Amino acid sequence: MPMNKLALLPIAAVFVTLAAPTQAKDVEVAQKNKQFSIKALKVKVGDSVSFKNEDPFVHNIFSLSDTKSFDLGSYPQGQSKSVTFDKPGTVEVECAIHPDMKLTITVEK
Repeated sequence: MPMNKLALLPIAAVFVTLAAPTQAKDVEVAQKNKQFSIKALKVKVGDSVSFKNEDPFVHNIFSLSDTKSFDLGSYPQGQSKSVTFDKPGTVEVECAIHPDMKLTITVEK
């Protein structure tokens, strides 16, 4: 077939749009004056939350929630410990030493 005839053949073009992968975030929540720096937080699945102790005494951050159960153990001023959230839902976070410390984390898809 001559080259000029090939130019008349229909050509199917397929365009694929690739969404840029979203990077997981690391959100820091401070613990100061026996309180979390915020009372409620929204994160996405895959995000991590770092709990930084800014008090001159230990904290023990934990959750018994079905969405994410964890116990970070006791750790002193200046240290932080992190939790990664792997499924959507609500997580109630507390301090085992200071019962008035409460934080609600909503994990979204």
